[in-house]
Amino acid sequence: MADISVTASNVVGGAGAPTKTGTAGATIAAGDVVYLDTTTTGKWQLADSDAASAAARGGTANTGIALNSAAANQPLVVQTSGPITLGSVLTAGTAYYLSGTAGKICPLADVSGGEYYVLLGLAKSATVLDINIQFPGVAASE
Repeated sequence: MADISVTASNVVGGAGAPTKTGTAGATIAAGDVVYLDTTTTGKWQLADSDAASAAARGGTANTGIALNSAAANQPLVVQTSGPITLGSVLTAGTAYYLSGTAGKICPLADVSGGEYYVLLGLAKSATVLDINIQFPGVAASE
């Protein structure tokens, strides 16, 4: 398997779902997994399951999925929990994780050695992911 293919133009936040706003620190597409870099830039960056810091691996409360696309230094809205339509092909009941490819989402089978397990949520349907980010701080061994 591979990272899921998100159609940025189809990403829609769930009604009443919690969001945070800020500034993009890189080019970000709607549907990308991001974290707030509170240490250096104060901007939203692409999360990565094999990044050097826990924050960049999604290890803080300031992690979520971008609701809009933005170039560096443009405004960004990030959903942190609840249902989000990704416009992609999910499998209902399947858990989805942060990928080793910056900003991307993958099934458990694609988390490989050296990457950290960052559960993003469970698919409610073929298009909706229920965001419930969990970061146990455990790296995959293979």
